[in-house]
Amino acid sequence: MIKLLMSWDIKSGQENEYFEFIVREFAPIVMKMGLRPTESWYTVYGEGPQILTGAVTDDLDTMMNILRSKEWKQLHEKLLGYITDYRHKVVRATSTFQLL
Repeated sequence: MIKLLMSWDIKSGQENEYFEFIVREFAPIVMKMGLRPTESWYTVYGEGPQILTGAVTDDLDTMMNILRSKEWKQLHEKLLGYITDYRHKVVRATSTFQLL
């Protein structure tokens, strides 16, 4: 299993639009593309990224094909309109909590 780890902060004043986008577009499209969400964390208090999230695929080829796809690039660009400080890393999935 291969995991895509992502983190970001929501732009101030964009919270409602961001959550609407995540629920109505981002999550359904990501799943349709073959990424299986594993966790999503929202930081309410403390230091670090506001959002931490992960999704898996069965193998590296599938993950890379998704990340290179036109559909992912369009979705990612739209996501960037709502967030700042985006980071991601592709790693081998483990059974323990994973961070960027």
